[in-house]
Amino acid sequence: MEPLTRDWLSAIGEDPEREGLARTPHRVAKAWAYMTEGYGQTLAEVVGEGVFAAEGSEMVIVKDIEFYSMCEHHMLPFYGRAHVAYIPNKQILGLSKFARILDLYSRRLQVQERITTQVADAIEELLEPKGVAVLMEGIHLCMAMRGVQKQNSSTTTSAMRGLFRSDPRTRAEFMSAVQGTLRSR
Repeated sequence: MEPLTRDWLSAIGEDPEREGLARTPHRVAKAWAYMTEGYGQTLAEVVGEGVFAAEGSEMVIVKDIEFYSMCEHHMLPFYGRAHVAYIPNKQILGLSKFARILDLYSRRLQVQERITTQVADAIEELLEPKGVAVLMEGIHLCMAMRGVQKQNSSTTTSAMRGLFRSDPRTRAEFMSAVQGTLRSR
């Protein structure tokens, strides 16, 4: 990654040896290793022993989980918040694991639509719950700083499984619970 960064700096007309840029290739390599660490992890690794037996069957919602990712089309950042809900079916997930699952998929070159589906699928695979809902709202710098240059736009994606798809009341309860946290606040 360091030689590529030096070449990139040269290609845009910069001097990769000047004082302010001399260590940039090293810093870029470290940053990209962190921002793409999701490629080197598995769902089993990030969840560990975070699945527990439980008798409850009421909706669990984890709101405002921050995410940061890199758009696979322009390799520019997009970021935002995710809201995840599920209805247990004999198993629950440790609350911190929702953020870890989101990071697993967002720390790759991605599109928001895919992350949303991957998180829902992962929770469904781990817990076999009665339902899963994932709602993500993101700001995409590929739209804000280039191209159409729409700085105030956001993108919302959702994935509904089980009762969240089949029961309008369950879906409405979830949407009502996260409504105040959406960007319009």
